[in-house]
Amino acid sequence: MDYALHYNLMKTPDKTHLLLGLSTNKMEKRMATIESVMHETRVFPPSAAFSENANIPGMDAYLDLCAQAEADYEGFWGKLARETILWKKPFTHVLDESNAPFYKWFEDGELNVSYNCLDRHLESRAEKTAIIFEADDGTVTEISYRELHVDVCKMANGLKSIGIEKGDRVVVYMPMSIEAVVAMQACARIGAIHSVVFGGFSAKSLHERIVDAGASAVITADAGMRGGRAVHLKDAVDEALAIGCDTVRKVVVYRRAGTEVFWTNGRDIWWEDLVSSQGEYCEPEWVGAEHPLFILYTSGSTGKPKGVQHSTGGYLLGAMLSMKWVFDHRDTDVFWCTADVGWITGHSYVAYGPLAVGSTQLIFEGVPTYPDAGRFWKIIQDHKVTIFYTAPTAIRSLIKLGADLPKSYDLSSLRLLGSVGEPINPEAWMWYYETVGQSRCPLVDTWWQTETGSHMIAPLPGAAILKPGSCTYPLPGIRAAIVDEAGHDVDAGKGGFLVIKRPFPSQLRTLWNDPERYRHAYFPEEMGGKYYLSGDSANCDANGYFWIMGRIDDVLNVSGHRLGTMEIESALVANPLVAEAAVVGKPHEIKGEAIVAFVVLKGMRPEGEKAKEIAASLREWVGSEIGPIAKPEDIRFGENLPKTRSGKIMRRLLRTLARGEEITQDVSTLENPAILEQLKEAIR
Repeated sequence: MDYALHYNLMKTPDKTHLLLGLSTNKMEKRMATIESVMHETRVFPPSAAFSENANIPGMDAYLDLCAQAEADYEGFWGKLARETILWKKPFTHVLDESNAPFYKWFEDGELNVSYNCLDRHLESRAEKTAIIFEADDGTVTEISYRELHVDVCKMANGLKSIGIEKGDRVVVYMPMSIEAVVAMQACARIGAIHSVVFGGFSAKSLHERIVDAGASAVITADAGMRGGRAVHLKDAVDEALAIGCDTVRKVVVYRRAGTEVFWTNGRDIWWEDLVSSQGEYCEPEWVGAEHPLFILYTSGSTGKPKGVQHSTGGYLLGAMLSMKWVFDHRDTDVFWCTADVGWITGHSYVAYGPLAVGSTQLIFEGVPTYPDAGRFWKIIQDHKVTIFYTAPTAIRSLIKLGADLPKSYDLSSLRLLGSVGEPINPEAWMWYYETVGQSRCPLVDTWWQTETGSHMIAPLPGAAILKPGSCTYPLPGIRAAIVDEAGHDVDAGKGGFLVIKRPFPSQLRTLWNDPERYRHAYFPEEMGGKYYLSGDSANCDANGYFWIMGRIDDVLNVSGHRLGTMEIESALVANPLVAEAAVVGKPHEIKGEAIVAFVVLKGMRPEGEKAKEIAASLREWVGSEIGPIAKPEDIRFGENLPKTRSGKIMRRLLRTLARGEEITQDVSTLENPAILEQLKEAIR
């Protein structure tokens, strides 16, 4: 390892400070490092009671795990894999690096993910509630581990009855439901490779994914319910298949909303008809640890989706360890991850991780604003949720809808909060910590990606002192670093490219049908071809805390200064008038790039002279918070920002608007496409 960890706990009368230093090799710098302009000094140590009862009880325990990984990297992961996963055939070889970067973990071992999520619990917790499902209309359904096991086995037998075999690809296009998890688990049980497509994607997007995966079947529903409205999923499947998908033999349809659907005899089959006559037990298909568990498509810079391929053994290990380490999972927890199963968060922390550790988890079908903005808080109150994991976009939206609203609900059951999906700005962090967590729940800000499969950098809540806006330290065994364009370490406090220097079990194995794109995108030759390039910019401060600054393609070069967009966004959102902000760049003949900010205020959208006045005040605010170089040249106000149905801000569209270009990209996945016209016409 090219950096040594050392720490010193210094106690003062009012707080404990953790100093975690990084000593790096001094190398010639080949790039102008990204400038970090964020300076956060607030710190929040875990309570003594939380640390004493945590799975990783304090910084000494964390550092001991790090030391074990440093002393014997393969032995460290091998020991954890043997202790955590139930193997049908134990592995004898941990890591194969002979064909880097196409790494293999536990290759000669055999296991089944569904067995590890369900069968392993039948003796000890068969009657424990596995899933609490709250539908859009508030109807609640609970299912035990025994009942879930039966449902998965019947669906697995049903899939086999229509000719689905090990290695076949099955596209899952479902609403958030118990049945979505059943479909994924059933595929895993028979060794079929699932590819879940978010239910908000268009027929065109669905078609692209079906064709690229070469899917043999599609599992869908007549419709899903979101905010009191039906989202017609079967119609989208019919449209996608009409474009041309020759490989699809069967379409399984779950009757969720009772809407009328077009029916193709011989191809379409109702879910209940498929499973009604099936046996209640299905022998698991034991597969090699490197057998693909799923393909998940994620956006690429070229616009063509990338089919991220994950393995079976390594992926499961990452999901389980992070449940134990980062979420500090206990058998009494009620765990709620708000992500849809169409995203990696919904794979790792809905469909697999919680079930593998025997958790009771909550699944919610609807949206946080229906029937009112208190829906999330009421769910936590009603079901006594103990761990709540959501996205910064949702947090900021909920602040705008009612910053004091959580105080009207009993949130005393909460013991841990989590953030996922993008960097969380410090002011949103503080509101989440103080108002939702009542200043007593550790907040785990997690950095990871579709490609990493599980958490990479995140606080272990019983060990780490928290800094608002920082994802703190790498998990034990994860060798994260900040480097320049040539792969050389940069000095502490300097920004650069976030990389992981050693292979890790849960990482993607390749891109489906595109190994060369995998190699070039994630293991560039400029960095020696062995470092995993995350695509994110970050810096590591003098205490060893990691700060994510934004995507590499969201780094602005303003008058020779490379600035991360996230830090400018954080400065804007720290202003009491601002609810949300997104920052992009546009070409500037003098500066190279000029900063453009799209801003949503907490009040009404301003117009005319009022808009100019507020824009001027916000420029001055950013100037005082960061420096004159970071002042936006252009500020546009909107009632919202263009977002996908999962809440992700579409910054590529904002870049197009900022440059004054016509939008030619597909906008069918946007929750609010009309907002584009509003922002286009907004005052400049």
